[in-house]
Amino acid sequence: MVSERPAKERLAYSRSRDSHNWVTRVTPDLQLSTMFVTDARRRIMASAESNARPAPLFVLIRGTSNVAWAVRHDVSDEIANELDRLASEEPPVGDFQDPPLHADAYVSLVGGWITSGPGFKFPDEIAHSADTTLVDRLDLLERNFRGWIEAEIPWCSPIVAVMDDSYPVSVCFCATRNSAPAVEAGVETAAAFRGRGFAARVTAAWACAIRASGRIPLYSTSWSNAASLAVARKLGLVQYASDWSLVDNNRMQGG
Repeated sequence: MVSERPAKERLAYSRSRDSHNWVTRVTPDLQLSTMFVTDARRRIMASAESNARPAPLFVLIRGTSNVAWAVRHDVSDEIANELDRLASEEPPVGDFQDPPLHADAYVSLVGGWITSGPGFKFPDEIAHSADTTLVDRLDLLERNFRGWIEAEIPWCSPIVAVMDDSYPVSVCFCATRNSAPAVEAGVETAAAFRGRGFAARVTAAWACAIRASGRIPLYSTSWSNAASLAVARKLGLVQYASDWSLVDNNRMQGG
């Protein structure tokens, strides 16, 4: 059993063997290919997230030196071509929270709800607690978390947890395909255990496990998710992109 709050936290340090590569390989295009499955025309066929939510109608990811975008496959060719044309004119981002140059035009073309937020990469050196556990059993997860199914556990692994009374109370897992070169973090903490720093602890340990396997850990959230942004600050994550998407009503309603 891992103690809830050890008197003196045991820390390990993970450092990439090639720090320059870890920093330079993370781009808006990598983020796009991590989050979505696209066809040869760069049209979004599906979300790569484990919860299989509907993909956005249009997504634009802006970095400080380049921009990536994609349009959902069922948007008409005429509208998709116009979205492509406008997106090709987008400059790299200066202020990550600024809206895109053609934000109004995108909304007028496809409608939908705007969602936006930062994309982060992990620093070269990650300090992580030794007091975490790998979890691969549904019966353990079901104690404090709802919605998990047996079939998704291999897909989401590694699932790194802080334990209390032999059960996970905070977990970080692969929110996108764990077979891809880069993987997005998914984080969840049971309500009774929030505010204790557990989310940052499991996220750091998960990122180290992903990096040790030769993959790139990524972390993204929305501008309105204060708790998630706090985790990013605590871990010293480095923002490299701003995601801006238009999603339809079905996605916003969880269906």
